[in-house]
Amino acid sequence: MPSPQHPAYPVGLRLTNRRTIVIGGGQVAQRRLPALIAAGADITLISPSATPSVEAMADAGEITWTRRRYEEGDLAAAWYVLVATADRAANDLASAEAERHRIWCVRSDDAEAATAWTPATGRTEGVTVAVLSTEAADRDPRRTAAIRDALVEALRDGTVTAERARTPGVALVGGGPGDPDLITVRGRRLLAEADVVIADRLGPRDLLDELPPHVEVIDAAKIPYGRQMVQEAINQALIDHAKQGKAVVRLKGGDPYVFGRGMEEAQALAAEGIPVTIVPGISSSISVPGAAGIPVTHRGVAHEFTVVSGHVAPDDERSLVDWSAMARLTGTLVILMGVDKIGKIAEALIAHGKPADTPVALVQEGTTAAQRRVDATLATVGETAVAQGVKPPAVIVVGAVVRESPDRRP
Repeated sequence: MPSPQHPAYPVGLRLTNRRTIVIGGGQVAQRRLPALIAAGADITLISPSATPSVEAMADAGEITWTRRRYEEGDLAAAWYVLVATADRAANDLASAEAERHRIWCVRSDDAEAATAWTPATGRTEGVTVAVLSTEAADRDPRRTAAIRDALVEALRDGTVTAERARTPGVALVGGGPGDPDLITVRGRRLLAEADVVIADRLGPRDLLDELPPHVEVIDAAKIPYGRQMVQEAINQALIDHAKQGKAVVRLKGGDPYVFGRGMEEAQALAAEGIPVTIVPGISSSISVPGAAGIPVTHRGVAHEFTVVSGHVAPDDERSLVDWSAMARLTGTLVILMGVDKIGKIAEALIAHGKPADTPVALVQEGTTAAQRRVDATLATVGETAVAQGVKPPAVIVVGAVVRESPDRRP
């Protein structure tokens, strides 16, 4: 039995196909069962009732449910048992049987009476982090959970790293809409492991300050109407660095495949036999309106939203957008890269039947400290954008949802 002189000995149990008994189908079982299922344990639940989530596990065949109370002999041939009922007497009997048969037993009601404790556990990238108090008297679950969360987060965001075998290649990482906190956990970790980062102007620039000094940062400099690093040059830079055996991250704004030329880069790399990892990002088409208080869908207002590129005008022969179809939509229209063309876009939508008083919002530098929102209608948005000096990057939202806000009552 653990004591102040003899702290618990940490160990990882391999329960695949091994008989595991869970007594009690309440909230404790609901929390613990998913990990036991993931471990491949052969689980029998013994309980006259269960929560709907636990019952669903039984219905799915993930566990076997014996619908009655615990009885002596239920632990025969078990390797591990979790006792989690509200009946102290039944818990005592079950743990006593486990002790007689030398079966490791966890008790949710009395850690001192148990022969095993469940650590606060977290998983990331093939690693399990388990935090266990050294003494039963000092088992504060909030403290161990906080330590676990801090360690898992540090591993995920690259604050804590360990040498690991890396496969040379390129990760196309969607950096999100601009706020560095909105990059995915996987994207942040890959940045922390990179040797070379080729970054777009619209990527979350603050993340570059966190990179170690040895990381080479290449500015793709795709600034509208300014100097450009043409796409072919970007592709070649990715290829050249990857062929040198370096871990390369292509940091892009939003999502790589939402007007981000991610597929062009992936195809160029694949043609050279270079492995490519795609890390999706939070698209500005939904996150920026949300940050400005605009839902792209809302019950009773909009049942769909459409995202289009506005980088070429409606009368440009290069445009692939069917603006007449866009005008007929009853839902929300989100326009990316359309600030300087919004006047012509609005004219086209009105010409194809969209009401001139349809509300429009332009959200500049969304999710960043410089975010601002300018409201107008289709009839006025062209002049308003110029008068208010709206500059890219900005997301344009067209539709009735623009009038919605968290403060507005249904």
